[in-house]
Amino acid sequence: MTTLSKGANISLDVLQVRAALGWRPGPGCPDVDASALLLTAAGSVRDDADFVFYNQPHHASGAVRHVGKSGAVQSGCFDVIDIDLARIEPAIDRIVLAASADGGTFGQVPDLCLTLVDATGREVARFPMTATTETAFVGGELYRRGGQWKFRAVGQGYDSGLDGLATDFGISIDDEPAPAAAPIPPRQAVPATHQPAVAVPPPPAAANQAPSQINFSKGEERLPVDMRKRLSLRKEQIAVSLRKAGATEPIVARVILVLDASGSMAGLYSGGTVATCVERVAAVSAVLDDDATMQAWTFATNPARLPDVQLGDLPQWIPLHVRLGTMFGGFRKKKRQKEMAAGQIDMSKVGFGNEEQKVIGEIRDYVACNPIPHPTLVLFFSDGGVYRNDEIERQLRDAVEQPVFWQFIGLGNANYGVLQRFDEMAGRRVDNVGFFAVDDIDRISDQELYDRVLQEFPSWIKAARAAGILR
Repeated sequence: MTTLSKGANISLDVLQVRAALGWRPGPGCPDVDASALLLTAAGSVRDDADFVFYNQPHHASGAVRHVGKSGAVQSGCFDVIDIDLARIEPAIDRIVLAASADGGTFGQVPDLCLTLVDATGREVARFPMTATTETAFVGGELYRRGGQWKFRAVGQGYDSGLDGLATDFGISIDDEPAPAAAPIPPRQAVPATHQPAVAVPPPPAAANQAPSQINFSKGEERLPVDMRKRLSLRKEQIAVSLRKAGATEPIVARVILVLDASGSMAGLYSGGTVATCVERVAAVSAVLDDDATMQAWTFATNPARLPDVQLGDLPQWIPLHVRLGTMFGGFRKKKRQKEMAAGQIDMSKVGFGNEEQKVIGEIRDYVACNPIPHPTLVLFFSDGGVYRNDEIERQLRDAVEQPVFWQFIGLGNANYGVLQRFDEMAGRRVDNVGFFAVDDIDRISDQELYDRVLQEFPSWIKAARAAGILR
């Protein structure tokens, strides 16, 4: 690992790098966001799509991706950009690694440092930085020289904030954007000294969502800053997915979440995949449901109703309500368990098997006993191992006459039995079941996830109305 001083440069012997902007949190420290600008030899972006940041996290080429804040590179806080230099287009001459401070200056950010690591996690370069009154900062740049990629430590700041940085590199700035310009969604309830309106090409306007519905949801103000940023973008992506799926009118729906808790799910819980899935699909409820609330169930041998998922509870919803310590004991020696907290589910009573038909039946009863004037969308996560095929098929065939669409999401490459075959089964007035499976859901983008989750829902609504199932 090489520690660089300002202005120094090194040649890179790798093509896949992770740029981690790190700092140590403390009193008065503002929130810091990393970004990347892809520049031509003229020193400017080709258009606003060459700006990669939290509200536009993927470059169209797939070569640059804003991963977000994570703890995988070094201790403390940091924001991560992944770059695949092998996929950078020939027209791009260099990539500027920049940052902005939200609610303060970089002089208030302790231990500011830009670190490059390779695909194995090896540190390639480290650049400790100092700042004073700057509100935007260029940490470094990746650039081509003689057919090879190099990294230069820059350390240049801007007192004019993101506006000044963006303008220098050719990003459009709209002081008073016209209504059609669709500026970046505002950050709700986040302290800030300045909020620049950086014009990024917006996704197509959603046919079913008014701007106020997209930009604010009940409980959103209680979320941490990172989650609010992700939620803001995800709501826009959901609107795009609904439009792609043929939604031509407003859609309001109740959203129900179902989480597999069978023994084979242990790694997905302990590794954080389940918590991430809950956060990602909570955005669907934020768009479709006025209360931005999901009713929730878990199941294994037996089903169990979980407390509702509300936006403001997302950061702690899994540990607060699912007693992970008793979830997957297997054959290990049991330790003395602490008293259960209020609202927690004793997962030992849920068991370890796969009895999907039981939780399907319980949700059907809930919908029947709690009618609403809108459809219900069930988002059902399972890692497979399905073997009660006849019972599951009977439940879902009987559910055709209810105003419910069942979207099954497979978390892995396992036996999904009848769930996988249901889309092609005849003998139903409407197709009330969708299914898709992914080997690693953490590796698919939010846009792809929402496209697949919502691709059949609007068409089912139309068919259910035509059949008299929905009004």
